[in-house]
Amino acid sequence: MGLGGCIILIAVGAILTFATDWHMSGVNLDLVGIIFMATGLIGLVTFSGIARRRRVMVPPTTPVVEEERHHHARRDGYTDGYGA
Repeated sequence: MGLGGCIILIAVGAILTFATDWHMSGVNLDLVGIIFMATGLIGLVTFSGIARRRRVMVPPTTPVVEEERHHHARRDGYTDGYGA
């Protein structure tokens, strides 16, 4: 059951408990609503605990160090490397 299912259970339970006044023989809808809300809360707590443990830890990477290129100035006038 995901986050959406937990929220739906809580909402349906609240509607059954607080917003309806139906009477069915042999079924206490207030109690059913409370059970739905409790189940939704337990699922929400469980889901958040699992989601907190599932965080992806990126391993530390070693920094890339570029080698410095030492350009030796040529004495014949070509310093950019394109000369002959």
